Amino acid sequence: MHEIDEKVDRLARLAASRRLGGILLNTQPNFAWLTGGRSNQVDASRENGSGCLLVSARGERFAVANNIEMPRLQEEALAGLGFSPREYLWTQEQAEPGTPIATAKAALRGEIGCDNALPGGTPMEAEIAALRAPLTPAEVDRYRALGRDLGGIVGEVCRSIVPHLTEIEIAQRVAAGVACIGGRAIVTLVAADDRMGRFRHPVPTQAQWHHQVMVVVSAQRQGLVAALSRIVVAGQVPNVLEARTAAAASVFARLVTKTTPGATGAQLFQAAAQAYADAGFPSEELRHHQGGATGYRSREWIAHPQSRETVQARQAFAWNPTVTGTKVEETIVVHEQGFEVITASPDWPAIPLNVGGQALAAPAILSI
Repeated sequence: MHEIDEKVDRLARLAASRRLGGILLNTQPNFAWLTGGRSNQVDASRENGSGCLLVSARGERFAVANNIEMPRLQEEALAGLGFSPREYLWTQEQAEPGTPIATAKAALRGEIGCDNALPGGTPMEAEIAALRAPLTPAEVDRYRALGRDLGGIVGEVCRSIVPHLTEIEIAQRVAAGVACIGGRAIVTLVAADDRMGRFRHPVPTQAQWHHQVMVVVSAQRQGLVAALSRIVVAGQVPNVLEARTAAAASVFARLVTKTTPGATGAQLFQAAAQAYADAGFPSEELRHHQGGATGYRSREWIAHPQSRETVQARQAFAWNPTVTGTKVEETIVVHEQGFEVITASPDWPAIPLNVGGQALAAPAILSI
């Protein structure tokens, strides 16, 4: 409950500063954030969830939902969290899409901020996202557990694949593995052989792999998202692939070095650009994004030349520098002093690096 209380306080302070009666959260990422990892998901194809959470400027908390969803929310998804129900008929919501905001206004007698463009509300997702950025101690613990489990299961899957499997078959194994750790693979990319160099987002196909394959995964559990990439080669690792992966790892190290509280996304992008040039691959940063902040979305924000977002202490980042044909990607948590990689795969080949005196092992290429 301490975690929930802290987040309610963040929202109440924001509502008061904006002179709003309260803030209504409906999207699945924000519901998971406020409840410490619980879910209002019914339809996974939608950004919006089924049922809303309302926090007043005084710190009161309510569940706002139709009569289909409210019983389950109160008995299961919100059990023990102290959200008082404000219910309406589902038929009313179908006829009047602004019903959740109207219900919130009636409860608080004031204007209502919201995390998406609900009719009658004041959209303020960017401000809410800023509240999500600093992880609570409980969230850091959940992130560590997710990263450990994800790194372990993806490593196991990659060690099990053999040449001639299709990209789709590998993706299915990854998704099944992530499900076994209680998560959901929300991004699964697989590139076999020449597709590694042709596409930065290789959606799995029926192509078989013979010599080399790259596996990219973003997995979600209790709302939090972690990401990693791994490369497997059948036989000896080609010199060119090894050298390019080492170059990508040097960019990864530079990004981690610069990911300190107060740094802006624009500064991080420039650090990556300089690192590519130093590694002998100038302008590679323009061929793919480098990643950025993560949390309750695969990327909360991406570093780019005009990015004004700033790094917070106790914030998660997934950096994914690429040099044509290869990639290095891990998820880290930034602390007041230093960082920790949370997605390492046990006994995976490593590229040893040094980041401001702190050892860093970037994932190398597994030869089978």
